[in-house]
Amino acid sequence: MNLTFNNKTALVTGAGRGIGRSIAEELGYLGVTVICVSKSESSCKSAADAIIKNGGEATFRSVDVADSKAVEVACKSLLEEFTNIDILVNNAGIVKDGLVLRTSVSDWDNVIQTNLNSCFYWVKNLVHPMARKRWGRIINISSVIGLVGNAGQASYAASKAGIIGLSKSLAKEFASRTITVNTLAPGFIETDMTSRLDERTKDSIANLIPLRRMGKPDEIAKMTAYLCSEEASYITGQVFTIDGGMVM
Repeated sequence: MNLTFNNKTALVTGAGRGIGRSIAEELGYLGVTVICVSKSESSCKSAADAIIKNGGEATFRSVDVADSKAVEVACKSLLEEFTNIDILVNNAGIVKDGLVLRTSVSDWDNVIQTNLNSCFYWVKNLVHPMARKRWGRIINISSVIGLVGNAGQASYAASKAGIIGLSKSLAKEFASRTITVNTLAPGFIETDMTSRLDERTKDSIANLIPLRRMGKPDEIAKMTAYLCSEEASYITGQVFTIDGGMVM
């Protein structure tokens, strides 16, 4: 299927590596102008440079997505430059694993602010031009852990479950303005985080997955691209698990 994008601009958070970078590069390949956002200037610049090198259009911004004021300032500047940002992909996230009794309040707050609150910050600051134009795509990246939970990941699970509830509410609020809001819930994906696991652990994980392998970042990216396209105009408020059949 050839996906349709008519002079669209997308902002992708957590675009410096892993799933976020794959999403940014896929959208750039499809002709979308991409704003790559991450906390690390070098990583988001690298992602934008890769898109440009492959013939696409991209720029970058270093933003701490957990800082509401920093997001507000960045959005104001970007909307002055681009007038309208049509596609928002909230992908930025962190993990601070630990049993609840050993989790500090600061660690809990950091995970919630980075993973969940940041979605609210970007949506609040970017949705008005989408509404005026009566066209928009918002994709929030959750996790299967937000659906089923996991011992030692309470803060992560809470933040990712929160994203699902937020997305469903936003889908209902924005539908009248022809803005769709959907959620992706990846399972175990081959990223920097999983690459640190030893082979025994990787084998144990594979045994939990009916397809017997971890997913690849580009598999998340392609689904994201579809949901951002004109062809997905009748899909909103949905949660798509991309996990090799792990959660059915």
